[in-house]
Amino acid sequence: MAYLSKPRRVVVTGMGALTPIGNSPTEFWENLLGGQSGAAPITYFDTEHFATKFACELKGFDPLDFMDRRDMRKMDPFAQFGLVAAIQAVTDSGLDPEKMSQEQRDRVAVIVGSGIGGIQVFLEQTAAYIDKGPRRISPFFIPKLIPDIVSGHISIHYQFRGPNYCAVSACATGNNNISDGFMMLQRGMIDVALCGGAEAAVSEVGIGGFNALRALSTRNDQPVTASRPFDKTRDGFVLGEGAGILILETLEHAKKRGARIYAELIGIGMSGDAHHITAPDPDGKGATLAMKNMLSDAKILPEDVDYLNMHGTSTPLGDIAETKSVKEVFGQHSYKMSLSSTKSMTGHLLGAAGAVEAIATIKAICNDIVPPTINFVHPDAECDLNYTFNQPRKRPINIAVSNAFGFGGHNTSVAFRKYTDS
Repeated sequence: MAYLSKPRRVVVTGMGALTPIGNSPTEFWENLLGGQSGAAPITYFDTEHFATKFACELKGFDPLDFMDRRDMRKMDPFAQFGLVAAIQAVTDSGLDPEKMSQEQRDRVAVIVGSGIGGIQVFLEQTAAYIDKGPRRISPFFIPKLIPDIVSGHISIHYQFRGPNYCAVSACATGNNNISDGFMMLQRGMIDVALCGGAEAAVSEVGIGGFNALRALSTRNDQPVTASRPFDKTRDGFVLGEGAGILILETLEHAKKRGARIYAELIGIGMSGDAHHITAPDPDGKGATLAMKNMLSDAKILPEDVDYLNMHGTSTPLGDIAETKSVKEVFGQHSYKMSLSSTKSMTGHLLGAAGAVEAIATIKAICNDIVPPTINFVHPDAECDLNYTFNQPRKRPINIAVSNAFGFGGHNTSVAFRKYTDS
């Protein structure tokens, strides 16, 4: 087929989210505005020998509410999370796959991935091998492990036969998958895309691995306040889990079926740090380039941005580097716009972070409210922007941006605008 020379407009028509502070987009948003922390002592395993004994786990989630036991056993928790968030998003969008022709389903892409993938099944099957040898390895081991399998499950569930894969870029995964769907929709390759990320890394090797990197907070006596982006006493991020899915459509397709439109996706930016496998460039050069690329792609000026949902992980180096990059890109406007880190409440969802935070960003546009950065007490002279500390702020939001950066120097920035028909 011939692709369009003029890019199509792309809009968001559905959202699905499982987060440590809510198992739907509505519950997630309400608890963001309420400043609720999802951090608590880990319940999944005995933490006696771990430096970090808390995380942001899902609460009250039962996969059997959405699938039968046979299907559940074929999936690592990250894939369960992703499929359930996709079901939420499709329902929210008003799409009815059962009434779609196969030709229509052939133009629906599924681009959902994970930064780590099936780390829990990896741990279980490695233990089985060590204990009883290779004959005890499950035939579902590899299909449950690979990060792209969540896209496969969603595609099979709905019989969507469009492009089906994922980008894997650590904590930038969700944004990269959103970006890929955006570009395919712009070019006219597809009509609809389910995009996002899912993660379930709260496990012995997940916590132990990040502890070995000295990346996690060890504030075991105060888990609720441990994620404190931009606070002088921050000591690392809090590991979270969950999934976020966006339904993206061409504006033409959405209008034709009378869809409700949450916001318009207007631009994306990507870059590499080319610096270090885990540490950010100290001057934020890669993040700066990603945000500049986003502004150029969206054809907007720095002063057009009202709100920025920052990557803001609560690490000593990362928060400073991102602050420097914001100042470099936005200049004096960086002191006028609103910023916040919702990771102060959800913890860091790794490969799901970008998509979940995109949902928070879209909700901010829809409601003209900036969600807060909670747990701030101690000022840091190197973090001196308006991070919306401790309380949400009501203000007009026409354009909002969400950043997501990942180990390996992966940088992504996506821009959304309040939808208007013009």
